[in-house]
Amino acid sequence: MTTWSLADVPDLTGKVALVTGANAGLGLEISRDLAGRGARVLMACRNQAKAEAAAAEIRLHVGDGTGAAEVVPLDLADLSSVRSLAAALRERESQLHILGNNAGLMALDESRTVDGFETQFGVNHLGHFVLTAELMPLLLATPGARVVNHASMGHRAGKINFDDPMYERHSYQRWPAYFQSKLANLLFTAELQRRLAEAGAGAIAVTAHPGGSDTDLGQEGTSVVNKVLGPVYPLFTQSAARGAEPFVRAATAPDVVGGEYYGPRLFFMGPAVLETPSRRARNADDARRLWTLSEELTATPFSIPAA
Repeated sequence: MTTWSLADVPDLTGKVALVTGANAGLGLEISRDLAGRGARVLMACRNQAKAEAAAAEIRLHVGDGTGAAEVVPLDLADLSSVRSLAAALRERESQLHILGNNAGLMALDESRTVDGFETQFGVNHLGHFVLTAELMPLLLATPGARVVNHASMGHRAGKINFDDPMYERHSYQRWPAYFQSKLANLLFTAELQRRLAEAGAGAIAVTAHPGGSDTDLGQEGTSVVNKVLGPVYPLFTQSAARGAEPFVRAATAPDVVGGEYYGPRLFFMGPAVLETPSRRARNADDARRLWTLSEELTATPFSIPAA
């Protein structure tokens, strides 16, 4: 398929999708698109009140005869919350067709997660790494399951500081920390896809990026750049609804192949097309090294049994 639009999303009736950070911005649009085509969407969010309001808005928007939106609690900055949600879903669900690792933070002031990780790396990468590991039994039990990780064009400026990923020995820098976490999303996808293929699993892992999209991402930081971006960014970006389209394509299009990367061709705005990640994002050695580091940091062995 050379061209694609939301009209090409297939019927998702009977399929189950989990979307992190689903109460606003890109996550809300992704959830709306999936539910509108019949999927039952589990909206995994930290702020339950906002999530319930968003779920009600989706149900109102998609109408009868389509998918349902349900809120489930998740705080990616607390691995105990990640494990609790995964355990609950393994107990009650028999399948998971789409794991949408969407939630993310950008250019935060220096802070730490509950488990002591630099927050952007901890939430954007490690929280999703553990969530994916914990939900792998459900994904492997689901024919054609997909893990979709939301990266960023910012990954192109990223570099994984393997010796000090948490900025414990170096001065914290909000943007390099963000770029590192987004590069980690792509490296994680690459290694996950390699392991899934090696195991002969039916599931695949893919990545998307939204280009420049008008969301509240980056507005939590207090730097001068954060404050300037707030009023200026919307003038040069596309809507969140348009920015969600590459993720939806990666999650649903029948012709998607494991390891692929979707986003606007010109990085910032435009239709969802097949993209090429940076050379660093295609470094297989770094992908394996990051996987091992992530297992060690989170105390989460992540192996995929042969099919």
